[in-house]
Formats: sequence, structure tokens, C-alpha cells
Amino acid sequence: MDQRLKSALTQVTEQQSGRDILSAGRVDGAQITGDAATIVLTPPVAGKPDLDRLQPEIETAVGSIDGIERVRVIMTAHKDSGGQARQKPAPTPRDTAPKPARLIIAVASGKGGVGKSTVTANLAVALARQGLKVGLMDADVYGPSVPRLFGATDVEGLRKTDAGVQPVTAHGVKLVSMGFVVKPGAPIVWRGPMVQGAIRQFMMDTDWGQPDVILIDMPPGTGDAQLALAQDLPVDGAVIVSTPQDLALDDARKAMALFNQTHVPILGLVENMAMFICPNCGEGTYIFGHGGTRAEAEALGLPFLGEIPLHPDLRKRSDAGEPAALMDDPVGRAFAEAARAALTEAEQARKPAPIIAFSED
Repeated sequence: MDQRLKSALTQVTEQQSGRDILSAGRVDGAQITGDAATIVLTPPVAGKPDLDRLQPEIETAVGSIDGIERVRVIMTAHKDSGGQARQKPAPTPRDTAPKPARLIIAVASGKGGVGKSTVTANLAVALARQGLKVGLMDADVYGPSVPRLFGATDVEGLRKTDAGVQPVTAHGVKLVSMGFVVKPGAPIVWRGPMVQGAIRQFMMDTDWGQPDVILIDMPPGTGDAQLALAQDLPVDGAVIVSTPQDLALDDARKAMALFNQTHVPILGLVENMAMFICPNCGEGTYIFGHGGTRAEAEALGLPFLGEIPLHPDLRKRSDAGEPAALMDDPVGRAFAEAARAALTEAEQARKPAPIIAFSED
């Protein structure tokens, strides 16, 4: 932890124990990124959650550090010794909460097999090609795909320095993944809290530098890991990936419901495998149906971010660790357009709601 943060946090006292929050073990993570600081707290051992009291004190103490302009304080939900889960306090409204300087975008799907990781990787590369500093956190702990998608399967672990975990860089994108930690093919047999801890450490302890955007490759489904990501990390918005099939859209709706319940804005939908492009004649065939994701977005009043075609070269490049977004062909251009659309929606989502001034009589 940054020494400046340590000094600041020791000035804040926990009411229950009378000790500073560091000595009391209340700080689960703390990080400075650019001009923003993020502090993650655990609930007290006894008594009610005290975020309302601690937050202004932490904001004052940490905000006094030179160069810090924004402070975000969040509290996780852990179990006490009796096994009862403490309730996390209601989240601060997203249009008024302090936010880090970077954009954090989650890419999710309700089920596996729709190409979510492939879409995430190529969106990251497309954003990097547009001149942005991009990070990608592979939160799919049980099935990490990022190392292969970026051609980084021979990385021997992640290095940790005083600055934090050093991400792997490939194709202009900074990467962290459980695939860099375990041996290829080795299963990860972890319970939910261990997965949540690994995800939190990846985000909080990684030396990201000062990226413009961090993409999170979400695990499929709506379980503990997804809930922890949506609740504990300052996510600015979520991109939902689906194929045109009704079956995939059914599960995509579950992912959208999770983000709605945790107050994470949905930036829009991407339709993957929208059409098959014949490598010989170039003709397109809608083998999985046509327009289902666009129609779903329109029905829900959400932006439709783009269609990604299905092409044999996309599969070959993914297996070879050469993202299709590196190419200036129909597939590469589709990813570039979807990336620009997602970025625009994320920037809009971060803007505070307008203030309406009423004249007085």
C-alpha cells in the first residue's frame, strides 16, 4: 500500500475498537490511480455498518494528500463468525459518487459460449488502436481465455513489485489473468470467497499506470463472482454480449437484471456471430437468426453497439493470439465501430445528471 495512504488512513479511528482503521483490520484494499484514490473497507466485527460515519473522515484524510482530487470509499459484504452475511449499505448514487479518473467497463453475458471473451479482447485492442491506454482484467477465474487470445500463453507468472502486480502487455493492452498464475490446463478449485478475493486483488493491487479504459472480462452467469464485481468495483457501465438466438438472449436478460439490481448502467448490447461470412465468395448468411439482439436493445430502450460477423479468420486469429481487431477488414472494422460506440456510451454514463434550476416567484 502507498505510504501516503497508510499515513492518511491511520488518522481515521474506528468507533467500536478505538483503534485506527488500519490497525483494526478494516481496510481491505487501497490504491491511488492518477488523481483518484479508492479505499475498500470491511464491515465492523460487531455492530452496524459504519460507512456513513467513516466515509467523510476518510475522504478528508485521503483528500489532503497532494495530487488527490477524488476519493471513493466502498464497503464489502463479509460473513461474521456466526456465518451471517452482513448487508452492504445502499450504494451512493452513481451520478454523485466520486469516481476514479479512468473508465471501467464490464463486458458480460448470461451464459458461456457466445464469444464474450473474444469480444472483450478485440474491443480492448480496438480501443488501443484508437490511441487510448487500455487495461484488461480477466475476471473469468475458472476459465481464463485472455492469455491465449493475446498470444501470451508462455508467460511465467505475474511479477509483483513495490508498485504492485505488474500486468503483461500484449498488442498495446495491459493484461492480468488467472491464466498467468496457474499452469496451463490446471483446474482452479476455489470456493466463492477465494474467487472474490482474487478478483479484488487483480483490480486493486495491479500497477495499471494511468489507463484511459479498463475492460473487465466477466465470468459467465450471475453468481458470487459477478455480484462481487458489480457491487465492490467502481464499474461505470456494462456491455452485454449475445448471439441472435432466443436462447442466448434469455440468458443475456439475466445478466442485464443483475446490473440493474446493482445500479450499474447498461451501455448497450453487442451481437456476436451476427452472420457467417463465406471466406470464398464473401456472401453473408444468418445461420443463427437475424436481428434478435438489435430488436432486444430497441425493446429495452438500450443502445445497440454493433454486429460482429462470424468468419473463419476470427477463429484462426483467436487461436493464434492475433486479435482480429488488428486488421482493417470487415471483422476488424466491426470491432472498431463497437468499441467506439461503447466508449461513447461509457463517457455519457459518467456525466452527472443535469441540474434544473427553477425561478422563484
